[in-house]
Amino acid sequence: MGVPPLDVTDLLDDRTLRGPAFCEALTARVDEYLAEVFAAAEPPAGTALAAVGGYGRREQCPGSDVDVVLVHAPGVDVAEAAQAIWYPLWDAGLKLGHQVGTVDQLLEVSGEAIETATSLLAARTVAGDPDLVERLATGALDRWQARSRRHLDQLQASVAERHARHGEVAFLLEPDLKEARGGLRDVHSLLWVEQATVPILREAESAGLAAAFETLLAVRVELHRLTGKRSDQLLLELQDDVAAALDLPDADVLMAEVSAAGRTIAWTGEGAARRTRRAARRRGPARALAGIRRRELAPGLVLDDDRLALTDDAELDDPLLALRCAVAAARHGGYIQRGSLERLADHAVPLPDPWPDEARDLFVDLLAAGPAAVPVIEDLDHVGLFVLLVPEWEPCRSRPQRNAYHRFTVDRHLMETAAEASRLVDRVDRPDLLLVGALFHDIGKGYPGDHTEVGVELLRTIGPRMGFDPDDVDLLVAMCEHHLLLPDVATRRDLDDDGTIRQVADAVDDPLLLRLLAALTEADSIATGPSAWSTWKASLVRELVERTSHVLGGGDVGDVVGGSFPDAAQQALLDEGAFTVTGDGDTLTVVAADRPGTFSRVAGVLALNGADVAEASAHSEHGRALSVFRVGSVLGGSPDWPRIEDQVDKALAGRLALAARIGDRSRTYRPIRLTARPARPTVTVDNASSATATVLEVTCPDGVGVLYRITRAFAELDLDIVRARVQTLGSDVIDAFYVRDSFGAKVTDPDHLAEIELSVLRWVAVDF
Repeated sequence: MGVPPLDVTDLLDDRTLRGPAFCEALTARVDEYLAEVFAAAEPPAGTALAAVGGYGRREQCPGSDVDVVLVHAPGVDVAEAAQAIWYPLWDAGLKLGHQVGTVDQLLEVSGEAIETATSLLAARTVAGDPDLVERLATGALDRWQARSRRHLDQLQASVAERHARHGEVAFLLEPDLKEARGGLRDVHSLLWVEQATVPILREAESAGLAAAFETLLAVRVELHRLTGKRSDQLLLELQDDVAAALDLPDADVLMAEVSAAGRTIAWTGEGAARRTRRAARRRGPARALAGIRRRELAPGLVLDDDRLALTDDAELDDPLLALRCAVAAARHGGYIQRGSLERLADHAVPLPDPWPDEARDLFVDLLAAGPAAVPVIEDLDHVGLFVLLVPEWEPCRSRPQRNAYHRFTVDRHLMETAAEASRLVDRVDRPDLLLVGALFHDIGKGYPGDHTEVGVELLRTIGPRMGFDPDDVDLLVAMCEHHLLLPDVATRRDLDDDGTIRQVADAVDDPLLLRLLAALTEADSIATGPSAWSTWKASLVRELVERTSHVLGGGDVGDVVGGSFPDAAQQALLDEGAFTVTGDGDTLTVVAADRPGTFSRVAGVLALNGADVAEASAHSEHGRALSVFRVGSVLGGSPDWPRIEDQVDKALAGRLALAARIGDRSRTYRPIRLTARPARPTVTVDNASSATATVLEVTCPDGVGVLYRITRAFAELDLDIVRARVQTLGSDVIDAFYVRDSFGAKVTDPDHLAEIELSVLRWVAVDF
């Protein structure tokens, strides 16, 4: 009689079993089943079935492989028994990882493959002769330690390659919980390092590592439960369900916990790697030892190569000691030794309110170190020293920004922005304000409400506490209040409209603040992600700053508006009056009769050809309309301009069924991955920016033909597009259109504006 199939339904249904507890229960169930299968196979004496790898460590998740080895004594024939064991397991649907061999054979393989070597370190008996498994486990550990230098080099290379391929748990929108930096595999790697050498983890690190591991393991279990398969990538569409399964309020809380766990694991791993490298160098030849330099930087502070440490006589009662250590480490591109960090944390006291001038100067010096300051601030933050300096930082720690536009958590984004700002300090009169403003410009994102409004209030507290005088506090507050002003206006408004320049000049009203905002805009954008800064955006911001600066300096706005679009060549095409459709490089230029729908039809043709419109501009005069589209990417490679030109010709002549064709394309086109919070479609009306046109700003999730749909809604109501600014932020679009009604006037009638909003929102929601 055969062994009944493995049934774990009760474990999967028991939602009180989570994380390690679930893994232990599932491991025990699999152990029982394999023991029954082993017994039914009636293997000869001198045979054992051993669990290895994750199964050996009792970390069995619902979708995990079952990794086993059938080990036997020399001369014992296990071929028949192996078949009798493996086939029932395959028939039961288990994802089996298996090997067969004697102890010596298996150990020989482990010497050639690091995956096998690390897997055997977890060997334990499931069934059969326990002495064989004990010999296997002991032999695996002996070989691992005897070949530690070689194995650790291989492990380090493997870890680096894995991190490069999978990114970092703490900052990814959809992290791989196992393979990414700060994931479960990194915890295993640290344990393997400790088995190869003397223990390298400090007691506090081990405790933090264990807690972080349990957090990620619990998430992985629920992920497998939900998907019914091995699925280690925490996809956006699964995050709310995983959060609910773990009784967390929402996906934001889940991802904050995942990020915090990932940071702890990565931070612990980095500390261990530093100690391992130093130990290897000290065991190395004299030439390597000669490269380790030890020098005293200040009383109580010693720099040993790149490691900053406190001496026994360090003045731990100095309230500025942590800042002094941080500045010294960052300036020398080094780090604070973990034991010294713990001593600093144990003796830390809050700074007086307000801070002494020296404390503020040290804080600015730390930020001025640029990228080298980021890991140092991370170190301070891990032991609670940074929050002691800035209590308002706490809600920002590991807080996710669940959209494809941002690549970092809130706290890391702020650090990266300050690091980028350090490269731009020569552009401003007050580098200290630039650096501090950069660090705190998004501080409100850790709190409920509008992050800018909250940030303004927080800076009214932070600034005086740091010892800035009232005028400087006002500048820091203004930097936070207007940190989105320049990029928003530059990319969404017509810079040739004098109303645009006047509005910015009135809002800023200070050349010093304008220069600070210009530098902050660049630093913030670069730190946000690759899609947030481009040559196009940089040129628009620079143009806006130059024109606003002219007005703030007493110049006339009329001296600086006009001429950027259309440029001389485009104006010549308009003046010629001939119908023109020209694709060149990444730009499509169309000159046609000015009638509602022209812009929309061109946008529709581009969507039909898989062209992603990165930016678009429109201008009309004297009955002619100029439309210029810059294509960011095209499915299949470069734009097929002859084909696109022909289709534009047909579309404008009414000989192309655009809506039907785009509908067909949308049904076969791979959908755009949306952010965790897709933008809610909105239409904002601005009748103040321009004296001659109404600005309609449309925000909505990106999708096939979305620009075509928005502008088709305008055409339906006979609106004339005289200017357009089109941009995609992550997976959302924020497009601004300068429009006039059929009489050439601004749209001010509330009923008409309501109809426009209704039409746009309906067309945006259309599912072709």
